[in-house]
Amino acid sequence: ESYEADYERCLALMRPGGLIAVDNVLWDGSVIDPVKNDVDTQAIRQFNHNRKCDERVDISLVPIGDGLTLLRKKS
Repeated sequence: ESYEADYERCLALMRPGGLIAVDNVLWDGSVIDPVKNDVDTQAIRQFNHNRKCDERVDISLVPIGDGLTLLRKKS
């Protein structure tokens, strides 16, 4: 549920070029299941959507395990 707030805190503390790794971004496939609408699933969906549009970072989603997003802070 706190992905967005935690991410913003990390980004504010990082130097340009720093790397953030975010785990569980595919949430066992729940992020694409329209039936799943619990608070945690909605928070991860929103986090993923917001990162897609975030010009402050370069992003790569690694589809291993439950999904890993790597974000590199731009200068």
